[in-house]
Amino acid sequence: MKDNTRLSVAVIGSGNIGTDLMIKILRHAKHLKMGAMVGIDAASDGLARAARFGVATTAGGIDGLLAMREFDDVRIVFDATSAGAHRRHAEILAQRGVTAIDLTPAAVGPFVVPVVNLDQHLDAPNINMVTCGGQATIPVVRAVSRVTPVHYAEIVASISSRSAGPGTRANIDEFTETTSRAIESVGGSAVGKAIIVLNPAEPPLMMRDTVYCLVDEHADRESIEASVDAMVRDVAAYVPGYRLKQAVQFDRIPFPAQFAGRFGNPEFALKVSVFLEVEGAAHYLPSYAGNLDIMTSAALRAAEQLAANRIAA
Repeated sequence: MKDNTRLSVAVIGSGNIGTDLMIKILRHAKHLKMGAMVGIDAASDGLARAARFGVATTAGGIDGLLAMREFDDVRIVFDATSAGAHRRHAEILAQRGVTAIDLTPAAVGPFVVPVVNLDQHLDAPNINMVTCGGQATIPVVRAVSRVTPVHYAEIVASISSRSAGPGTRANIDEFTETTSRAIESVGGSAVGKAIIVLNPAEPPLMMRDTVYCLVDEHADRESIEASVDAMVRDVAAYVPGYRLKQAVQFDRIPFPAQFAGRFGNPEFALKVSVFLEVEGAAHYLPSYAGNLDIMTSAALRAAEQLAANRIAA
């Protein structure tokens, strides 16, 4: 009997991110069901686990997926490969009317952060989940910008080097560019900058993120703090390990010379500093890999909402 309460999905990429995402779907998805797990390494742990769970698999990449009978029912595909590979995948999936949720920095489709702008892109054929740093920090930038204009926002994402696989390392340049653009277009900052730090410390440290926003010196501090607190709770609803490390910090500083004239000529600015920690749920990945967990959790939240809307239609 056909299940009309859940949409069939496929995951391309049988590495850490793809495997964690598959496990989340199998354990926690309400409107999704695993149709296929796709990789290019027949010996990967992700494909082996999928087979043990009874999920159809292929080591033939997207071409192998297209040849599977299970693909006929697939309506959403998660791409957990690389920016370069996704550009090819996106074109193929679009031709077949299948929605792509992109966990790479390819940015083919609109940037999506579930708590900020998912509702605006429910009909998009391809949505991009930005980056791990983007998912962790853009909600905070948006929390500030909905209270007062943000002239400049800078984020520093520090992750354990153990949780940075080959895909992450190969996409460092795309990470900084994609995240910076999304800080502006989604977060609402006039200028955005992103920095990623791979921390080699042992034992591994969990993901830490720092957000700096420059705003008008007379901005309402209590309103900013309340907005940030509310946003952190909203993100924690689907990423339980997401939390503030301390209260929001405020410092009155001389307005940076590099922005002279761009935002008028104020003498001082208010620097808003927010310090975050992201602990992973340890479904498949270790708990210190919050950078990977927030990506899979955000992608799952987005797909669940897409599926819920389609089922209800």
